[in-house]
Amino acid sequence: MAKATKKQALGRGLSALLKDPDNDIKSAADKNADKVVGNIVELELDAIDLNPFQPRTSFNEETLRELASSIRELGVIQPITVRKLDFNKYQLVSGERRFRASKLIGMETIPAYIRIANDQESLEMALVENIQRQDLDPIEIALSYQRLIEEITITQEALSERVGKNRTTVTNYLRLLKLDPIIQTGMRDGFISMGHGRALINVENLGDQLDIYEKILGKSLSVRETEALVRQYKNPPSKTVQKKIKKPAFGQQVSEQLSSYLDAEVTMKANEKGKGQLIVAFKNEADLQRILNRIKSEN
Repeated sequence: MAKATKKQALGRGLSALLKDPDNDIKSAADKNADKVVGNIVELELDAIDLNPFQPRTSFNEETLRELASSIRELGVIQPITVRKLDFNKYQLVSGERRFRASKLIGMETIPAYIRIANDQESLEMALVENIQRQDLDPIEIALSYQRLIEEITITQEALSERVGKNRTTVTNYLRLLKLDPIIQTGMRDGFISMGHGRALINVENLGDQLDIYEKILGKSLSVRETEALVRQYKNPPSKTVQKKIKKPAFGQQVSEQLSSYLDAEVTMKANEKGKGQLIVAFKNEADLQRILNRIKSEN
């Protein structure tokens, strides 16, 4: 218990140091910077601004209240990380859920690690730390990767090294952003999985994507079933077009006359020019002989 009290006292001492305008720390080279940077400091919540680079855009209210209840009982176990902006002014780098939950229960201070970084470094720190620590949905991760690539001007290969993922994984996340926005929202809300999304990417037409998406929801299709459905959309079964042959006008009459005379079923097949064939049906060998005898009797 004494050890914990000493640690908290140290945090309060550093807080006082940070509020001394004559010893304002603006860079890692400033006096006393080594006492602050990398250490846990109790900071006033009102002195901390939210991070505009935060990849998470939605927070579950129920889990936030559960975290707030835990913090009320046990305190903030894992300090947040901030970067120093100005005198007694900080910006959140990671730990927004802890920050929001602490505010929810009326806390005035929060333990924090202080870092000194420029905007680009802050963006990278926030995105990378959140990607690795938070339970982000696939679209939030994809957007984080995209921001790192665009705003820090980094290649996918270098990005994969920064976030500790292979390049194929990074590419698969980025491709999700090609999905129709409605489908992206469905993935963020948990209606479909990343596996469903990866299957749908292979359908270029956004209208077809939405058609399949509706089938996934309506029939509760699995990822495998979705992949099969996508294959059907991309490679529809070939339909054999049978050309309808128009019988000549005399066909029906001739067929009926022969059927009556031979006492057998007679059908005619003929093309538009009148060329064709007659087909006489017989029941057995004796019936065939009967038909032949009828034909011969005419001779």
